[in-house]
Amino acid sequence: MKRTLKDLTREEWNKLFPIKLVEHNPDWTGIYEKEKTRIISNVEKEIILRIEHFGSSSIPGIRSKPYIDIMIEIPKELLFSKSVIKPFEDLGYSYFKVPERENIDAYMSFGKGYNLEGKKEQIYHIHMCPKENVMWDQIYFRDYLKSNRERARQYEELKLQLASEFQNDRGAYVLGKTDFIKETIDLINEIKS
Repeated sequence: MKRTLKDLTREEWNKLFPIKLVEHNPDWTGIYEKEKTRIISNVEKEIILRIEHFGSSSIPGIRSKPYIDIMIEIPKELLFSKSVIKPFEDLGYSYFKVPERENIDAYMSFGKGYNLEGKKEQIYHIHMCPKENVMWDQIYFRDYLKSNRERARQYEELKLQLASEFQNDRGAYVLGKTDFIKETIDLINEIKS
């Protein structure tokens, strides 16, 4: 039986795909736009309510993993629906359910560009959920860092430190950013109120 990415243990995944940050690439915006067009052209209109480029590759001037993170809003009733999963699998994406965790409801995730040899094509991560999911705060976080260069620089410094310390531990790398992101979102909410 042939192994798939879903068969990898966390340790195998981390060894094959270590955390590596690169200089910001201004082409990332165009790469996102091309993939967005491909998605919109191949997925029914009723599924996608909104689509956004987020994550560090969407923030000019800071180092990032060279991945394109995409947030897609879907109707609440389509969350975890096979009718949503199938068209993305047809586009070459692998589906993963992200379980509920502290303050974040479960949501759908898709990845493309990984293979079992550890070689990477352009990597895309899709985070898909209804607008009520707190994951949508990531868009406010992105916008704030785009307009606040000092805060973006602080985020980059934190990411560099974490990438150095947790090169082969994605979970620890992501968790290490949690407090900074939460503090920034709290700042944004103070400004809004």
